[in-house]
Amino acid sequence: MGPPRIAVSLGDPSGIGPEVTAAALRAVEGEIEPYVFGDPVLFARELRGLRLPVIPRGSPLPRGGALVSVTALRPSDARPGRPGPAGALAQLAFLEAAFDAVRRGACDALCTAPVSKAQVARALPGFVGHTEWLEARSRPRSRSVMMLAGTRLRVALVTNHVALGDVRRRLTPARVAGTIAVVHRALRDDLGIVRPRVALAAWNPHAGEEGVFGDEERTLLRPALRAAARAGTPASGPFPADSVFSRAALGEFDAVVALYHDQGLIPVKLLDAVGGDPAVNVTLGLPIVRTSPDHGVAYDIAGKGRASPASMIAALGLAARIARTRAGRRARRRPTR
Repeated sequence: MGPPRIAVSLGDPSGIGPEVTAAALRAVEGEIEPYVFGDPVLFARELRGLRLPVIPRGSPLPRGGALVSVTALRPSDARPGRPGPAGALAQLAFLEAAFDAVRRGACDALCTAPVSKAQVARALPGFVGHTEWLEARSRPRSRSVMMLAGTRLRVALVTNHVALGDVRRRLTPARVAGTIAVVHRALRDDLGIVRPRVALAAWNPHAGEEGVFGDEERTLLRPALRAAARAGTPASGPFPADSVFSRAALGEFDAVVALYHDQGLIPVKLLDAVGGDPAVNVTLGLPIVRTSPDHGVAYDIAGKGRASPASMIAALGLAARIARTRAGRRARRRPTR
């Protein structure tokens, strides 16, 4: 196959998405065919140097890439660091258009620049993030899983954007085992790890210390591990969360399954901040390929030239890698004549 065709949704018009996308696309020029779904105001301000044709939404996508006009914002609707209602609707429209291009096969993968969950929720009540939105529209065979993948550490989440007080009620052996299964298959099928080594983080300090600090390891996590093993997707653990991530970063495991958002994302983002290891948010278990940078809209630095494109570069690269892997697998399945 030629360079993978990557659909990029530009995210919040007032955030750093447009500027990091422009810088990232310059860095990966020639490695992918980018189709950027956004607005002419953003194209003129941030992406004019990419030498890509601007086409209206609904037009056939030309080979080589294009900037696809989805909305018609006024400049005042896209001021860096100053979000508004029109921008909330726009970022949702960019996402819908880019997703549709991947779903109908016009693009091979989706890479999403950051959105403001709070802003989008004002336009679409109940919106809590890309992952949940994509799962609802893709209807995968199993639940989707959010994984943050760096070069040294990969962490997947059993629960995503859930209030901490609600997490324990969401955790069941079946949900934990299902997450392990999705992670195991993605490491094998999308990342080419023949025998994935998956670790499960514990719920309690010291993994419960044999029941002294709680019995969730015995009643929740060990049954989940047994169920995962029976399904042919084994994992190790549960391991104390204060040590399992460093063990994985040092090479003992290929991925860690964490039970809730901050348990898993703090170590990943710490490695990014102090270790220069930008992570990619990749949604596992979907019928489409989807990646995203591991940061938010960053209104405080939008438009100031301080936003790093490193995570967006990594997100585009991982989307291309998985798209090529899936295309190769499909080609091997085709009957020979």
